[in-house]
Amino acid sequence: MRIVSGKYKGRRFNPPKQLPVRPTTDFAKEGLFNILKHRYEMEGGRILDLFAGTGNMSLEFASRGAVQVISVDQNRKCIHYIKKISHELEIEQLEPVVSDAEKFLSKCAAEFDLIFADPPYSYTRGLDLWKLICEKKLLKAGGYFILEHGKDQKFEEEKSVALSRKFGNVNFTFFQQSE
Repeated sequence: MRIVSGKYKGRRFNPPKQLPVRPTTDFAKEGLFNILKHRYEMEGGRILDLFAGTGNMSLEFASRGAVQVISVDQNRKCIHYIKKISHELEIEQLEPVVSDAEKFLSKCAAEFDLIFADPPYSYTRGLDLWKLICEKKLLKAGGYFILEHGKDQKFEEEKSVALSRKFGNVNFTFFQQSE
């Protein structure tokens, strides 16, 4: 895996094979960040990365100028790896947290510019995450909740869906609260 753009562009990292993860492909990551650069100003943003896994997306957000990136994963080995990589790259704005995503959201009181979630594709509670984010008012006005999911999940019928994109086998759905 590599960091596609920003301060740490081109840096490669190889997570341990035993981590229970399915990292977002570089192709999909590039596509997602191409969309974001036209819709969202990353510089100075506060980002929440749920189901962070290897920290692949967290590192990309930090590289592109986010001032705070909270990386949440329930697997301690994943969080340990994220801490290790952020220490090696001297990324101070990355805050790894061991927690279940839904439990973290239910206790969170912070507000974020962007929330990204990349749960296992078998996870079917993406809309529940969105409802919890809205209920707790965790997203700033104009911010996005971006859910990465497999092809079997469809959200186009939801009125809060701002955009859906597919990159190979990777699907991204952007949720945004109406003004």
